[in-house]
Amino acid sequence: YGMIPCYKWPRNSSRLESFLQKQGTLHPKGYTYSEVKKMTKSFAHKLGQGGYGAVYRGNMPDGREIAVKMLKGIEGDGEEFMNEVASISRTSHVNIVTLVGYCLQGSKRALLYEYMANGSLERYTFGNNSTQGEDTLSWDKLFNIVIGIARGLEYLHTGCNTPIVHFDIKPQNILLDQDFCPKISDFGLA
Repeated sequence: YGMIPCYKWPRNSSRLESFLQKQGTLHPKGYTYSEVKKMTKSFAHKLGQGGYGAVYRGNMPDGREIAVKMLKGIEGDGEEFMNEVASISRTSHVNIVTLVGYCLQGSKRALLYEYMANGSLERYTFGNNSTQGEDTLSWDKLFNIVIGIARGLEYLHTGCNTPIVHFDIKPQNILLDQDFCPKISDFGLA
């Protein structure tokens, strides 16, 4: 269902890097928990909360803005997590959120994504601000968002080497960049 077949890997990080390279991916960089904590300024700016954990705003060492999803309730030695990192990092499409890094240190697990300046589609579809005001989207923008979502799903279903079915499409999992280009997220964990 979109996951790479199980692969048993030893627990040291050089072997993890080797595993990702063998998967044929331009693998994201691994970070320590202390590096992630520093990038998020000790998790100072919370962007949201989901079923898999909280998301925080941060900055990469080169200054790029990122969203850091700190995963909770994930057990095991990290094998399933690394398979998901490999699966997510094999995707590359304008309408799919880009994974730029990860953290696997003991029980601490995090996914580092490109930052989406306009948040999730939920902000523009539900609540008090959705009917009028500055968070209202024009019909043209909404149409372009829907087309982008469809293109992203088509890519996941037919364009990936291993087809991925997203079992949790909802406004919270559609992120919007600074130009309101939609990007599908949370497909590796669904």
